[in-house]
Amino acid sequence: MSPGREGSRFPSRFPDAWRHCVGTGRVELALRRDYQDSLALLQREIGFRYIRGHGLLSDGMGVYRPYEWQGERRVRHSFTYVDQVLDAYLALGIRPFLELGFMPGELASGDQTVFWWRGNVTPPRSHKEWAELVRATVSHLVDRYGLDEVRTWPIEVWNEPNLRDFWQDADEQAYHRLYEVTAHAVKEVDSELQVGGPAISPGADEWLDRFAEFVDRRDVPVDFVSKHAYSSGPAQHVPFGVHQTLAPATDLLTQFASPRERIKGTPLAELPLHITEFNSSYRPDNPIHDTAFHAAYLAPVLAAGGDHADSFSYWTFSDMFEEAGVPTSLFHGGFGLLTHRQVKKPTYHLYAFLAGMGDELLARGDDHLVTRHPDGRVTVLAWAPVDASGATPGPDRHVVRLSVPMRAGEAFVRRSTVDEEHGNARTAWQRMGSPRSPRPHQLDVLHEAAEPARRHGRLPVEDGRVALDLTLARHEVTLVEVSAVVEEAPEWADEQRLLGGRPT
Repeated sequence: MSPGREGSRFPSRFPDAWRHCVGTGRVELALRRDYQDSLALLQREIGFRYIRGHGLLSDGMGVYRPYEWQGERRVRHSFTYVDQVLDAYLALGIRPFLELGFMPGELASGDQTVFWWRGNVTPPRSHKEWAELVRATVSHLVDRYGLDEVRTWPIEVWNEPNLRDFWQDADEQAYHRLYEVTAHAVKEVDSELQVGGPAISPGADEWLDRFAEFVDRRDVPVDFVSKHAYSSGPAQHVPFGVHQTLAPATDLLTQFASPRERIKGTPLAELPLHITEFNSSYRPDNPIHDTAFHAAYLAPVLAAGGDHADSFSYWTFSDMFEEAGVPTSLFHGGFGLLTHRQVKKPTYHLYAFLAGMGDELLARGDDHLVTRHPDGRVTVLAWAPVDASGATPGPDRHVVRLSVPMRAGEAFVRRSTVDEEHGNARTAWQRMGSPRSPRPHQLDVLHEAAEPARRHGRLPVEDGRVALDLTLARHEVTLVEVSAVVEEAPEWADEQRLLGGRPT
């Protein structure tokens, strides 16, 4: 295959919707050191633009504080933790993708909760007080961070209201009312603030039809559409974990694309589409998340997802995550790109490899992506195919042959590899006995094992092109950078004379 010669589509710009947003455990966790250390590493090596998590208004953030004074019930809105969380985000170069939820306990109409940390998922007992809470929160953000800044922050109303676990009785009409009250409250602060939803889970796209009809009929503000995408089947539970079947990765791309079809011809048709959560499994204790298989499985999704959505947010960046309780082991199947203590997983490297790609798209295929940087460097991301059914282990070897453009006599080639043996700390962890709480020296070994294999060499350039013949191991994801050699060795340089031999 010869990148740049496949028709009028190439070259073009490679969309980076993959890095627009990343997910997190409840935002309260951002107060912890391990979380902030992990996010700092993520931003240095990948650099996401936005971060989205649950619980901004839950009791753990302490925003809604009712009290009595002189026989009168009043409410104080406190933003002590909100400020600390958002200050930390902005200091690390990432903006919040705000999710308004869950319900403060003393404002809730019921006691139904979700997760180990008990986020309340019932409607407000007073929509008037909920609107005041929303206005107070958004007004505070504008006062503290400036209107121009907060206008860039999307504000999403709730999370997966189509599921009974996340919204009492999955009551669609109650959600519509909550959305209407919330959207108007946001716009009362400033008409150019972005508000959207309905943040539905997979398999509920019919909600989009009725949401579009509702906001049109009631003239309710909406600036973006959001939904979630996962490709796993029902959970098969084991102690402190689950196993699930997986659909092919193309199923995720189908889910990314489906909202555009559903809202075609509605007032929502031209709005930005944000996939505010996606992953293979929807469980935070599925070992698949920790594997090299997972990186190879998701590679084609990251390569092509920008064709279908304005953003698709990986759920989540870190295993600092407690929806199912405090994790009982370093590798436990958490959603994170990073474990606790910043051990990188193979899927972390998939994102880091993408961060090293250029803006100009030269070619894309079922197993590769080729881009070019402004300085002429060409980068190739290639991945081995996987069998998501589990019926086979996948091929032992997979060959990718490419011809890439280069203006030089010779090319320098640098290759970084992640597979079952390289860039895969889980393999080392299993070999050392799967310690639940690794000792400091074991953590050092795991950090070392988590780094990709690196190799480099030279290749000839013929007729302005470099032939790349890549053999990938099972579940491998590899990044190849090809750059022009500018030879600056002096004319007297002679490797044969290192030990004092005669000139060649």
